[in-house]
Amino acid sequence: MALCTAGVLALLAACGGSDDPASETPVAQPAQATLAVLATTDLHNNIRSYDYFKLAADPSYGFERTATLVRQARSDFANTLLVDNGDTIQGTALADYEAVVNPIACTQQHAMYKAMGALQYDAGTLGNHEFNYGLPFLNRVLGGGLNVDGVDASLKCAGPGFAMVLANVRSSKSNQPLVQPYAVLERTVQARRTDGTPVALPIKIGVIGFTTPGILNWDKRFLEGKVGVEGAVEAATRYIPEVRAQGADIVVALLHGGMDGAGYSPGMENPGLHLAQVAGIDALVMGHQHGVFPDRGARPAYTQPGVDNAAGTVHGVPAVMPSSWGKSLGVIELALRWDGTRWSVDKAANKSALRNTLTAAQTQASPAQYVAVDASIAPLVEAPHQATIAYVQQPIGSTDFRMSTLFADVGDPGAVQIVNAAQQSYVSAYIQANLPQYASLPVLSVSAPFKSGFQGAGDYTDVAAGALAIFNAADLYLYPNTVYAVKVNGADIQQWLEAAAQRFNRIDPAATAEQALISSFPGYNFDMFTTPDIQYEIDVTQAQGSRIKNLRYLGQPIDPAQEFVIATNNYRATSGASFIPKLDGSATIWASPDANRDVLINHIRANPQVTRSNDGAARSWRFTPVATAGPVVFSSAPGALPVAQAAGLANISLLAADDGSGKGLSKYAVDLSR
Repeated sequence: MALCTAGVLALLAACGGSDDPASETPVAQPAQATLAVLATTDLHNNIRSYDYFKLAADPSYGFERTATLVRQARSDFANTLLVDNGDTIQGTALADYEAVVNPIACTQQHAMYKAMGALQYDAGTLGNHEFNYGLPFLNRVLGGGLNVDGVDASLKCAGPGFAMVLANVRSSKSNQPLVQPYAVLERTVQARRTDGTPVALPIKIGVIGFTTPGILNWDKRFLEGKVGVEGAVEAATRYIPEVRAQGADIVVALLHGGMDGAGYSPGMENPGLHLAQVAGIDALVMGHQHGVFPDRGARPAYTQPGVDNAAGTVHGVPAVMPSSWGKSLGVIELALRWDGTRWSVDKAANKSALRNTLTAAQTQASPAQYVAVDASIAPLVEAPHQATIAYVQQPIGSTDFRMSTLFADVGDPGAVQIVNAAQQSYVSAYIQANLPQYASLPVLSVSAPFKSGFQGAGDYTDVAAGALAIFNAADLYLYPNTVYAVKVNGADIQQWLEAAAQRFNRIDPAATAEQALISSFPGYNFDMFTTPDIQYEIDVTQAQGSRIKNLRYLGQPIDPAQEFVIATNNYRATSGASFIPKLDGSATIWASPDANRDVLINHIRANPQVTRSNDGAARSWRFTPVATAGPVVFSSAPGALPVAQAAGLANISLLAADDGSGKGLSKYAVDLSR
């Protein structure tokens, strides 16, 4: 590291010093330097460029490639600070293996942190997914010391190996921050005086972190009554003056959140636009949305007032959001000026950019080119990597059809129906045995196509016909959620489905130009039923909120007052108020301790012969038929048309092998009249 380091926790002492004239004691002469803040975010435990769901290498992501970008950046800049922005230890089968299947011991460093140790990170913050495995596990992987109910704060564990900061989460037990809100890192920078001579000068760098308040809903079962969360702006307003009072010359804010153009509220999920306006922040790292900033393409995602993609700033603050899964490295170049006493930042000379592991445009005609892996990373995690592969290969059944989400957006239930069946059976059995007051209510289930192409052609659930193993079940249910049961009525179901139908753009039947069917509404929110008991249409020519037509239960129009139990997951049951208000936790009648994925695995084990006719052909919904003057298009993986045909979707056709997105996707058309 060019910016020398010593120690790993909290306040780190200055380092450096030699007989070299460049290391002399600071003098009252002006000087200048550049500090490059290097940032990762949303790594989601993708250490290797490896897909545990396909048991195959995938060069399109992986920290072992990001590490190459880090080393290249360090060769380009004399002074660097390396930070991580959270959602780091969850997201792969390897993560689940170390947290749930074979939990790591206190003395064992988490595989992701072990890999990051090869690059000597300076600081990091916690994302919402750090809380997915509960506070005792988080306490172990962070090194111990979390003073919160249900946790042994006296543990002294291996820890991440770098300072962890989080300013907006407090322990209810102690009324103190769950982890330190900020750290002031003492470093030495290589600078040059105005006459060009080199000089080594001390600098104090404040790093402060914030996570999304949604953790209280999404992991309510782990956090309720144990921690409290405040808004990022409130926490920043409280602590940044403290950071400055500690002598920090510059302040870097790590926000596990993105940008939302709505007015500020303390509970908002993505407050980047508002946090950037808090005085005292010199650099802002964002994440959570898995987006990119700055985006200097033709159609940037972030264009709200105050956002400048060309300059790479948010309300004048240099900022980055470096994608996800290790596909990008954020680089913020801070221009520092030494006045003889302390440092300041020359805002006019700052720069922000992303460096990507993808080095050439990805097209159908030529393979994508990616930076090489850093060879030092894989050996560090080889043991848990191989153990995970062995675990996920354990057989549980077989399937006679290809189970995919390639065409879930246009009606194929092939990879969703079995999830719904597992959840419905599990909840129904529990109610009959333990909740007699609900035993007369129909039990239904909803799930969504969690992988729907957002990350590119490989980002689909796609299980080949043949043997089924645990890794296939992990592909069918991506997240470590737990099963929840909620009580709703027919009117709620209508509203729930209306919310899910935001997945589609409004289609103008008279338009002759090409129209995109799929909106920016995430596929993991496209909840659907997959049972003959429920039938409905989605009319994409109508405005949002007026799209669900002919909703029927057991062949009859659904009674708005009839009560149902719906099997879902903890996220939707406790933080789905945007779907229906009672999905704020108040409708929950059972919060299961079991993961949806484990319920699915057990269901397949109990019913090992999975068939298209029994497990992949129940279409609850269809598009309302309408003739359109022009084509209605969507994207999916290349060469996948036979999957649509096998699912009975005769109204799908291939328009172009390359949809032009740069994600390796093909363009398809759907004939809404059929």
